[in-house]
Amino acid sequence: MRVARNDAGVAYTFQCRDETRTPVGGAGRGRARVTGENPPVPVHEITDPDDPRIADYRALTDVELRTRWEPPHGLFIAEGELVLRRALRAGYPPRSFLVDAKRTDQLADLDTADAPVYAATPDVLERATGFHVHRGVLASFHRTPLPAVTELLAAARRVVILEDVNNHTNLGAVFRGAAALGVEAVLLSPSCADPLYRRSVRVSMGEVFAVPYARLDRWPVGLDQVREAGFTVLALTPAPDAVPIQRLTPAQRERAALLLGAEGPGLTAAAQSASDVRVVIPMRRGVDSLNVAAAAAVAFWELGRDDPPFGGG
Repeated sequence: MRVARNDAGVAYTFQCRDETRTPVGGAGRGRARVTGENPPVPVHEITDPDDPRIADYRALTDVELRTRWEPPHGLFIAEGELVLRRALRAGYPPRSFLVDAKRTDQLADLDTADAPVYAATPDVLERATGFHVHRGVLASFHRTPLPAVTELLAAARRVVILEDVNNHTNLGAVFRGAAALGVEAVLLSPSCADPLYRRSVRVSMGEVFAVPYARLDRWPVGLDQVREAGFTVLALTPAPDAVPIQRLTPAQRERAALLLGAEGPGLTAAAQSASDVRVVIPMRRGVDSLNVAAAAAVAFWELGRDDPPFGGG
């Protein structure tokens, strides 16, 4: 790849490789693609961290600010090349890309369509975003409408339901475990954190794009809708009188909806009362519970232990 500048000071990257790559995302306006026959990608140099063109990336470590900015503007931020490529593959239209000026070649095989590519030095990136962007690649994406709860329930055999999970790290880890261990959809209570917040996306390694999710707007009565769709709602709790999860009957496992609460308080009494079965992961050495993401992974594996074998990838 070569980089040159025009008379206006805009840097242009020229594709020097002739290999063909598998398309990423969809073809068409607003969608980036991967191909060996892309036109030159214009790269716009950013020297001022307050440049309004990169307003999407301002103060990325300020959770309160990002919560007020991202959903109302219909956007989310992806960090790292792997994650942004997974977002593209899932069909999220890109708004823009912001990269370390030394890493523009990482996007050389993308047809960025209408999304501009901005490049800056590490110092400018850090001053704009509020942290050292050690992966060197950020992207802003348009959100897409969430699927209907009924649509998810009709297509899934096993789901996880989260109540009041507001830690973005835990939320991202739950999504990654769901993708890896055979959970086909995630349902969120109204007060759960945003799965598309940057930290959740990063911790999930982009798997938030692989597992469809929706919100149950009425809580906890929305659990009735899950039950009416043929699921058994399993409330995970450390209560001593709960059923050990490995002793569930085949009928209870057949279409399982695993209900998990926030780390610390766990499930509310109302949510437990609205469930069908209270289940527990038996503990040893006096440990009363696991981190919610770890507990979710153990429970996902147990519920899917009789599934047919499948390969990775």
